[in-house]
Amino acid sequence: MAKRIPPTVAAHTSIQHEVVDPRWLLKAGAVTLFVALLCGYITLCGLFYQGQWQFALHPSREIATSPAALGLPFESFRFGVDSTGTPQLSGWFIPSDSPGALTVLMLHNGDGNISTALPTAQVLHTARLNVLLFDYRGFGTSSGAHPTELFMQADAASALEYLTSTRGTALKQIVAFGQGVGASLATRLCTQHQEISALVLESPIGDIDASVAHDPRTQLIPTSLLLHEHFALAEPLHTLRTPKLIVNYTNGAAPLDARRAADPKVTVEFPHKDDVALVQTLTRFLDLYVGRSTPNAAAMP
Repeated sequence: MAKRIPPTVAAHTSIQHEVVDPRWLLKAGAVTLFVALLCGYITLCGLFYQGQWQFALHPSREIATSPAALGLPFESFRFGVDSTGTPQLSGWFIPSDSPGALTVLMLHNGDGNISTALPTAQVLHTARLNVLLFDYRGFGTSSGAHPTELFMQADAASALEYLTSTRGTALKQIVAFGQGVGASLATRLCTQHQEISALVLESPIGDIDASVAHDPRTQLIPTSLLLHEHFALAEPLHTLRTPKLIVNYTNGAAPLDARRAADPKVTVEFPHKDDVALVQTLTRFLDLYVGRSTPNAAAMP
C-alpha cells in the first residue's frame, strides 16, 4: 500500500522557478550588440587597410592596342626577376630615329595599363626621344595580384636598373616622366638618383591622404591611422634640385601647386590636352636644361 505524503511536505518539494531580472537581459543584449558592432567595425577597417590601393589605382589587364597599331617601332621585353629568376614585368621600348637621343622612363598613371598610356608615349616619340614604357605589377601582362605604392616604387626602380644595366643607358641620358600618381614614383627616382637629367610631370597626382579621408566611403574609418598609400609628392618636390617641367590641364583635376617646388622648374597650364603644345614645351625645356637640340620637333606648328 503506497505511503501518502503529507500536503505540507509536498508543497516544500515542488520545483521552484527562478525569475530572470529584465534588466540583466537588457544588459546582456546591449553587450552582445556592442561586441557585434565592434567586430563589424574592425572587419570594415581591415577591409579598408587591405583594399585601400583601390582609392588611387584602377589597373586593367586587357592590352587594347600596341605601338604597331600607331606605326611606332618597338621592342617587347620582360624584366624584374623574382627570387626564382622569372621576369615579373612587361614593357615596350620605343626607339627614337634621332641618334644619341635621350631616353624617357615613362611611369604611367594608376588607371588602365601601358596601352592606355600609349598616346602619350607617341607624343614623346614625336619629340624625338626614346621611350621605355612598362606596366607595374597587377597591370597588363605583368605579374602580381594587384599593385600597391611600395610595389610600384620597387617596379620603377627595376625599370631604371634595366635601362642602366641591361641597355647601358647613362643616368644623365635619362628623363623621368610621371603621369598622375606616376609623378610620385618619378620624383622619388630623381631624389634617389640625382644624376637623372630631368623630371617631367604631366597632370601630377600625389599626397592622396586628404582625398581618401574625404571620400564618402571612409567617413567612419580612421584613415590617418590606417592609410599607407600616400604617393608623396609636394615635399620631395620642395627639395629636389633636378630640372623639372610640370604640366597641368585646367579642365582636369585640381592642378598641383607647383609654387613650392624647388628651382629649377618650368610650370605650364593648358586649357586641355594638346599634343603639339606638349611637344613644343618639352622640346624647349630639354634644350634649356639638358642642352639637347631637336630642331625638327621644335619646328612643329
